[in-house]
Formats: sequence, structure tokens, C-alpha cells
Amino acid sequence: MEDRFCQSCAMPMGITDEHYGTNKDNSKSEEYCHYCFKNGTFTKDLTMNEMLEICVGFMVDDEISEKLARKTLIETLPTLKRWKN
Repeated sequence: MEDRFCQSCAMPMGITDEHYGTNKDNSKSEEYCHYCFKNGTFTKDLTMNEMLEICVGFMVDDEISEKLARKTLIETLPTLKRWKN
């Protein structure tokens, strides 16, 4: 199975429905997580840089430094559907 990531924040979505957001008709969004997308709309009006700052804090742990988290997000976020130009 291919890995799925939220097309807004890059969070791994997994194989169960628990992390997926919802469309307007309450069906599962195949592209966005429940933190970013609910009832067919984004939960917060953010810039990509604001999203980066939020996500860095969630990525940092014993194995990932803030520097590495920031680098990874700077490279990844612009490639996601929400942020592509």
C-alpha cells in the first residue's frame, strides 16, 4: 500500500479512517487530515509559512531535531496540493 500524507500539513494518514478529514457530504477526504480539513473546508486560514511553524513542533522528538524538521517541511510543504502554485 502506498503511503498517504495530508496534502496540507504532510501528516502521515495511515490505513485507517481516523486521521482523514471529511468532505461536505461527510464522506472521507482522501487528501486531507482531520486537523486540516472538516466538512469540505480547511479548518484554519493559514499561509504555508504559518503551517510550517505549527508542524515543526509536532515533528520534533528524540530522533528529529528542530533543524531537520524545518528542513524537511521547507522541502515538502511546497509540493503538497494545498500549497502548489
